[in-house]
Amino acid sequence: MNCQHRSFAPDGSQSRRWFLRECGLGLGKIGLASLIGNNFAQAAAPSLSHLPGKAKAVIHLFMAGAPSQLDLFDPKPALEKLDGKPLPPSVIGNQRLAFIRPDAGVMASRFKFAQHGQSGAWISELLPHTAQIADDLCFIRSVKTDQFNHAPAQIFFNTGFLQPGRPSIGSWVTYGLGSMNNDLPSFVVLSTGAGISGGAANWSSGFIPTVHAGVRFRNSGDPILNTASPKGVDQKLQRETINLIGDLNCLQLDTVGDPEIATRIASHEMAFRLQQSAPELTDLSGEPESILKLYGITDINQPSYARACLLARRMIERGVRYINIYNEGWDAHSDLAGNHGKLCKATDQASAALVTDLKQRGLLDETLVVWGGEFGRTPMVETNPSLGRALGRDHHPSAFTIWMAGGGIQGGQSYGETDELGYHIVDKPVHVHDVQATILHCLGLDHERLTYLHAGRHFRLTDVHGHVVKALLA
Repeated sequence: MNCQHRSFAPDGSQSRRWFLRECGLGLGKIGLASLIGNNFAQAAAPSLSHLPGKAKAVIHLFMAGAPSQLDLFDPKPALEKLDGKPLPPSVIGNQRLAFIRPDAGVMASRFKFAQHGQSGAWISELLPHTAQIADDLCFIRSVKTDQFNHAPAQIFFNTGFLQPGRPSIGSWVTYGLGSMNNDLPSFVVLSTGAGISGGAANWSSGFIPTVHAGVRFRNSGDPILNTASPKGVDQKLQRETINLIGDLNCLQLDTVGDPEIATRIASHEMAFRLQQSAPELTDLSGEPESILKLYGITDINQPSYARACLLARRMIERGVRYINIYNEGWDAHSDLAGNHGKLCKATDQASAALVTDLKQRGLLDETLVVWGGEFGRTPMVETNPSLGRALGRDHHPSAFTIWMAGGGIQGGQSYGETDELGYHIVDKPVHVHDVQATILHCLGLDHERLTYLHAGRHFRLTDVHGHVVKALLA
């Protein structure tokens, strides 16, 4: 390749023309450069869509720590009869439990349930706003995973593998479909809690080019650290500085041909545009009072889950392809009632508002919203005086509930069933790989054909597993 000297216009358009004309990078290398912008990405990396997908984008509301399906979506009256008594040994079998003994006593839910909407979905009193949109939601009550600890389970849900190093689903999606916007990353991550067990591995691009990694936005203040220009540095000087750095990077790219250098050039270009686009995105002062009230936002500058959900809607309007919102803290090993009461109060209204807001703007049909954690919770109580734990629930990978809405999913249905104790799935099991395959299908991607050659073999998100759950589709 022959990278020659080039100049850039302030809007960055010349840089895209230069990449196409001068660098001559192969499609396999620069198909990754969706961060440079929509026009460039479409020219350099034609869509790999395999079928007509109804969804264009995904918002994944990840309840990190694992909410209890037994207290939110899957009521079990039989537990009331066994409250305080151990489950029969035959129920548990040889299953490993993280923190409690197999003979731990049963704990019935402390919350009331009622059926809502024409679909008659069972929803806890903790989620009154979610109950109001029941007919827009598809509840999957028979999800299961292979992992029973937080970090590997979160990474598994997001990457299809239990250890760091594999591409996340957001990275696979942007790799397959490219960008829909010029001025924002295609894959954005927001966090509204104290920390995520799986860390950045949840949104890593793994072994595919790093331009497809999720870009983490802050929920208050500067959206991205270190993108604001220092005092005294105007746009012209900033542009000239990036041009110079780009020239040096291009010389190195010309010498060694490492596609990660192209990623670095693309990232610098995106950072330049983010100096204008990110503050505009996160400025909620122009949102009507009715919208702020819908989401439950009382201070537009204070970080909150509600603010993150409204930002997600604004990102969808601006063409962001994949959005993760991590809400941490659901790991209720103790005082489950207090923990879930607090977190439901913080998230319920905004989650429902997001679906409602997308729907009233005509965006829900092309936006897939996913809500859920990395696994479920046990019917048995966790009580450990030495750890100061009481009236909590342990990790439970064998059965849990998530919901989906919009983007090719048929709302107003509940799919799958657990036994009367909420311990085992008895009808229509859905593995995490099936969830991943279904999300990709809604976007027009075949999970078996979306692959990347690495270390001598073709990898995919679902590896050698997974099936599209066709009964969920609209």
